[in-house]
Amino acid sequence: MEIRTCEVAADARTGAARLRDEAPWAHGGPMGPSNGRLGGALPQRPARPVRPVRGAADDYDDLIELVGDKRFVLIGEASHGTHDFYRERARITQRLIDEKEFTAVAVEADWPDSYRVNRWVRGQSEDQNPREALTDFQRFPAWMWRNQDVAGFLRWLRVRNDSQHYDEAKVGFYGLDLYSLRASMDAVVGYLERVDPLAAAEARERYGCFDLVSGEGQRYGHAVTLNLAAPCEDEVVAELADIRRRRQELLAQDGWLAVDEFFFAEQNARLVLNAERYYRQMYRGNVSSWNLRDTHMGETLAELAEHLGTRRKSKIVVWAHNSHVGDARSTQMGWHGELNIGQLVRERHPDDCVLVGFTTHQGTVTAASEWGGSAERKRVRPSLADSYERLFHDWCDHVGHGTFSLATADHPEIPADLLERAIGVIYRPDTERASHWFHADLPRQFDYLIHIDLTSALQPLEKTPMWQMGEPLETYPSGF
Repeated sequence: MEIRTCEVAADARTGAARLRDEAPWAHGGPMGPSNGRLGGALPQRPARPVRPVRGAADDYDDLIELVGDKRFVLIGEASHGTHDFYRERARITQRLIDEKEFTAVAVEADWPDSYRVNRWVRGQSEDQNPREALTDFQRFPAWMWRNQDVAGFLRWLRVRNDSQHYDEAKVGFYGLDLYSLRASMDAVVGYLERVDPLAAAEARERYGCFDLVSGEGQRYGHAVTLNLAAPCEDEVVAELADIRRRRQELLAQDGWLAVDEFFFAEQNARLVLNAERYYRQMYRGNVSSWNLRDTHMGETLAELAEHLGTRRKSKIVVWAHNSHVGDARSTQMGWHGELNIGQLVRERHPDDCVLVGFTTHQGTVTAASEWGGSAERKRVRPSLADSYERLFHDWCDHVGHGTFSLATADHPEIPADLLERAIGVIYRPDTERASHWFHADLPRQFDYLIHIDLTSALQPLEKTPMWQMGEPLETYPSGF
């Protein structure tokens, strides 16, 4: 049977649960410790020089030096819809690949969708261009990866990979997230159908447990919460265990491609297991769903590093939101009991990682007004007083440029407790203070910071009429 009860309620609650993942600090709970600086006088200028970012080849020389031979560089973004963050992140990544021999880019995106991109940038697919390689990114928010900046970076990566004489020298593109429950089940079955049809039939029967509920994972989680469906936990655990038990049998073919394809399938099976847990937790209104998601992304990063390390030293750039990349222990999010990838990587590799964050004062951003809504080009309101964004905005006059970077350890004058803004895929200016601002200790949250005072919206590959038109000025329609 198909469970279709309360579908509207399920959609609404899914949006609420995802918004907890977008802005978990906006739902109550104790504040973190304050050093007494909040509300006090802020330093009017940097105590030491910072580096203007002008689009020159040497813009990030100090960051490259800071990275040295470290294996993990996590580069954030203060929103999921800002062109400038994506552009600068790509520039840094290109230098890390060319100058520091980084081997992979791992992003806050679904594993199977990203793996299609991986095949294309490595010259292993029939897709003709980045736009085709990004076709599987259909789930909201598609613009987060189906945009001009990502397409441009992928085109550069494909050209760079094509110039390499050995497959080991090519750089891959991988996803870390766990929303792709259905697509990952299909990928597991598809892999097994090619190598072991009997095992494929068994996997199809196990995953058939989810067919009692129509729709994506959130419908399954809602049905289980209401006791309208039994959990599929035993089935997904058994399937992952079976794949791992039969590793050598499934890898009977020779060659790296067979090893890589098995790894792709194994990670999809592990994703199904974690996604099943995630969707059962997401309606409970606590930190567990956030922690499950970031723990999964941290585990995927670790598995990827080990997998790639069998061929050459693995060095990975991570692209994700500031709220995932910055050390959660130094944010209001962490003071509420939540963790993230940045914290996990620092704990596991304290001397082998660099965390990079972005801030902006104002501009435009691509975002929706509600979960599942259309992409809109919205105005980012000027930053609040007593925020890091306002502090760095005031520093711009002394720097003589609207974009600059700094290593946080070099600037002890930066206060340890100010507000910080985060815009995910939703931007609601009418509730901005509650929805998008949180307390943080930025010097401990990030190792390196890039401030871009005036930013512009990311350009989706498919521009909606609402994006083309843009948000009207606040004086509209009177003109005053």
